[in-house]
Amino acid sequence: MIVNLIILFFSVSICVEMNGAATAKPPSSSVGDYLKAIWEVGGSGAASTKDVADRLSITSASVSNMFVRLQEMGLAKYERYQGASLTEAGREEALRLVRRHRLIETFLLEHLGYSWREVHEEAERLEHAVSDEFTERLAEFLGHPDHDPHGDPIPAADGTLEPDDSFPLAAATVGQRVRISRVDHRGADVLAFLDERGLLPGRLAEIKEVRAVDGVVSVEDEDGELHSLGRALADSIFVRNVPEGIDY
Repeated sequence: MIVNLIILFFSVSICVEMNGAATAKPPSSSVGDYLKAIWEVGGSGAASTKDVADRLSITSASVSNMFVRLQEMGLAKYERYQGASLTEAGREEALRLVRRHRLIETFLLEHLGYSWREVHEEAERLEHAVSDEFTERLAEFLGHPDHDPHGDPIPAADGTLEPDDSFPLAAATVGQRVRISRVDHRGADVLAFLDERGLLPGRLAEIKEVRAVDGVVSVEDEDGELHSLGRALADSIFVRNVPEGIDY
């Protein structure tokens, strides 16, 4: 089954390349990466040069130059010292790529044996190699999932995205019961740590201690295990409040 899926994946990709001349050429992969980074950092607002540079691990000068280019392409609005925000066209392109990326992550985890620590980087390499048609066939094959392996929502085919009311675990209070909604996927070590302890999207926990002096948050999971998490780690876990009356 896995072999057949791999053959299908690359067969469709090759067909897309061969027929590329008959379709509108999408923005380059580098442009797409910048649009995604602006959306991830700034959302509906502006993303600073420094934040995008940190996100993509490149220099601020390179980011500034690309911001100018994106503005010329009609994909972003840029003001020096204020950063860049996406135009409607830029937002549509960013969400198109985010949808593709998160569907590929889901496919890799569920059908090709990748761990959730590996899927992000692999999806980064694959997302620019397939077409929108392939993306929609993949969504259908997967049963139209609404979240990726890290808990991030997958945009719908029309670009809509469900509201996210999650908040960092570090912002929770003692006695609060929460459900893990999503985790920051950028640190493989963080994902490995959380995986080993079962602190995964969908799991429930109760806040036992929040230390003001160093930001350490202690939580008890639904199996009664206690976990002490440093501030940086607690900031990388996003949760939703669990209303009273809902039992483990």
